[in-house]
This record gives sequence, C-alpha cells and structure tokens, in this order.
Amino acid sequence: MNKIKVLLVEDEKILAAIIRDTLAEGNEFDFQLAANGKEGLEKFREFHPDIIVTDIMMPEMNGFSMVKEIRKINQTLPVLFLSARSGASDVVEGFETGGNDYLKKPFGMAELSIRMKALLNRVKIQPQQTNDYQLGNYKFDPITQTLFLFGEKQSLSNRESEILKRLHDHRNQVLPMKEVLLELWGDDSFF
Repeated sequence: MNKIKVLLVEDEKILAAIIRDTLAEGNEFDFQLAANGKEGLEKFREFHPDIIVTDIMMPEMNGFSMVKEIRKINQTLPVLFLSARSGASDVVEGFETGGNDYLKKPFGMAELSIRMKALLNRVKIQPQQTNDYQLGNYKFDPITQTLFLFGEKQSLSNRESEILKRLHDHRNQVLPMKEVLLELWGDDSFF
C-alpha cells in the first residue's frame, strides 16, 4: 500500500512532531515537515505531496501566502488549514485563498485524520479530466510531467513542466521572463 504523502507546515515544532508521530503510527501517512511558509513552498516543489496541512501564522511566509503561491502551480492539491485563528473572517480568507478545509485549534487527531482522508477522497472521486496538451507533434501530460513524440517519452522536471504549461497557456503571447522566474524560482536575480 502506498502511503499518503503529507506536507505538514507548522512552526510549533512540538505540535508538528505530535501530529506526525500520532498519525504515522497507522502506517498510512508519510510526513514531510516544514517550519514556515517559505520552507513549505520549497518542500512542496521537492516532495510532491498528496495533501498539505498548514498553519496560518508563521514566520517568513504565512500559510495564506504560501497557499496562494501553490495555487499558481497546482489548483487541485487538497489543502487543510490548521489555526488558532477562529474568526469567521479568518475561515473565509482560508477558503478564498485556496484552502479546501479549515480546522480550528485545539483539535483531535482522529478528526484531523478523518478530514485529511475526506479531502483526499474528494479529489479521487472527481472525474479525471484530460489535461494533455498538444504541441505540434508533441503531446505533453502535465500530471505525469511527461513529453511524448512518436511513442518516445521524456520525463520532465517540475520546473520544466511548469514552464511548458505556461508557454502553452500563453501561446501567441509574450510571457515575461521575470514573471516566470518569480513564480517558479521565487527570485529574478538574473536581471
């Protein structure tokens, strides 16, 4: 059985360890931890999680900002916000930012586990859309990050795939390099 890859972004190290250790006991989850939104964004790109569980109030980059950046790259990845911020406006902002669920602290581990599984089931139940792009003789599958030409296939890195998607989505338009560098690398120091 494949484990569910969870990116847990939480600046309270003890809470993060408790969540990881408690939910990893059932052998269903494989956790990757990040202590802030900036680190969470980096680990998202490296780890390719099945779900993200994130706090909101964190140093360097908060959870809302991190999810906004992730939504530029992946619109379907389930995101569950965990937060002590429990006002109605905070919950609304969480959903408007791109979150799929919002769990207020303190919470029970069983509830967290069930909500994570429910989010993952919603993603699986949705009908698979064909997202293949036709580029002349090439066919590009952004889900598997594979480029096909006459039966030959080439695996692409995450960044290569994202660049190809952007070029396809903006065909016959000028796509500013600075915008791509900032979105995919978080930096435009080439300029």
